[in-house]
Amino acid sequence: MTALNRVPSLMVRAGTASALTIAAVGGSIVAPGFTSEAEAATPASKALKVAASKKGAPYRWGATGPNRFDCSGLTLYSYKKAGKKLPRTAAQQYNKTRHISAKNRKAGDLVFFHSGSYVYHVGIYAGKGRIWHSPKSGDVVKLQRIWTRSVWYGRVK
Repeated sequence: MTALNRVPSLMVRAGTASALTIAAVGGSIVAPGFTSEAEAATPASKALKVAASKKGAPYRWGATGPNRFDCSGLTLYSYKKAGKKLPRTAAQQYNKTRHISAKNRKAGDLVFFHSGSYVYHVGIYAGKGRIWHSPKSGDVVKLQRIWTRSVWYGRVK
């Protein structure tokens, strides 16, 4: 009997099992906000992790990392670390992604802010209506709620 097969029987005998008990016998724990091992292997989830790891890095126009970023520099850097190549600007990145609807968006997809047909900002979708992005001069990379409906979504091919 493997450790994974023993977890349910342990839970039945004990009534409940702590996370430590499950981990000790080799089980996996599923918690809200965490990705499964299969999801963790995707370029999108890797790029999302990279962007989150840059929390607090200062904004600098034209910067592509590793310590300072503008908006498209953060997405370019994050996806490059995940093994995918993106062009330099937000508009160019929009043109290179597969466009998707808001209802089909997933964590790791790109969020493009637009005015009419002009794309002026990009971030990485983190789920629950939030993005990781490098907003503007004087600010830093951060997680923030999407503040407008004037957004388009793109999935990196």
